Amino acid sequence: MSSSSAAASGISPIADAAPLSLCAREPYVPADRLVAEMVPPPRFDSVRFATYIPDPNQPSQTEAVGVLETFAAGLGGAHAAAGAKRGFLGFGKGRAKTPVGPRGVYLDGGYGVGKTHLLASLWHATPAEPALKAFGTFVELTNLVGALGFQKTVQTLSGHRLLCIDEFELDDPGDTVLVSTLLGKLVDAGVALAATSNTLPGKLGEGRFASVDFLREIQGLSAHFRSLRIDGDDYRHRGLPEAPAPFSDEQVTKAAYATPGASLDDFPHLLAHLAKVHPSRYGALTDDLKAVCLTDVQPIPDQSTALRLVVLADRLYDREVPVLASGLPFDRLFSEEMLNGGYRKKYFRAISRLTALARDAKGLVKTA
Repeated sequence: MSSSSAAASGISPIADAAPLSLCAREPYVPADRLVAEMVPPPRFDSVRFATYIPDPNQPSQTEAVGVLETFAAGLGGAHAAAGAKRGFLGFGKGRAKTPVGPRGVYLDGGYGVGKTHLLASLWHATPAEPALKAFGTFVELTNLVGALGFQKTVQTLSGHRLLCIDEFELDDPGDTVLVSTLLGKLVDAGVALAATSNTLPGKLGEGRFASVDFLREIQGLSAHFRSLRIDGDDYRHRGLPEAPAPFSDEQVTKAAYATPGASLDDFPHLLAHLAKVHPSRYGALTDDLKAVCLTDVQPIPDQSTALRLVVLADRLYDREVPVLASGLPFDRLFSEEMLNGGYRKKYFRAISRLTALARDAKGLVKTA
């Protein structure tokens, strides 16, 4: 909301008390920061296998914890780079025989069953220095390749003990070939892999593309992973309403002015600004924010805009930044066509995460 809009709402736009604006930010992120920040996000700093509470009605959750604990324990010892042709846990010619199998684990399940919690716990439990472990989303991984170049990315990550990829999704055949080739080279270099997704490896991309080459790449990629199905309900929605009712423009604006470190933007203006900022910089866009306040939330007009919003929602959720909004409820952001299309998993994830952040923000109005 502009200063004039704030004045119309009865709020004095005092310069030193005015909220921040995402639309005023155009962060520059050097490539070395992209690598250094490949660690579990703040929301998952303190998670461990011991803090994951399996649903007693979902035995697959308990099974996943056991498999991942064993996987982490097997990643100790010297770095695996010397054994380029080794299998899972270091099997190869001239070496002590250990179980042969995929060089990675793949956690498949619905929204909010704790996949990221388990993936971050694996990262923390792996006996290696943080500099030898990398954690990032699929989008962040492709952005890293864009920033460093393919060969430099292979060189940089080949020295790692473990690469964790959260929200593994393939949006086009080009990304499929890129990531499949990258992971193949990292496996050959001895890097262990772990990933989460809402789709089994052999089904990635289903309903989006029918290219024979694309499907062949998918099958090759799935061979790197042992799949673990994690069943359960979305913990963010267990016994809770789907989406909080939005507040008024005046309530959102007052809360923004009363909350140190909050940002305040008109939703349509923010969507337009996101088109000018590369998604690899959306994390930096949210640096030091304590809350995001949005007025006039409207339906997303097109798929490109929707996908950019998904990335922003992920970064806000990772950083536990509450989102207070007026206008349309978050569960009505995406059209029925979008929710039934090839990117529906991303959109449902964004709704789930924005809804959780909206619940976190309700207290801002009470104290405003």
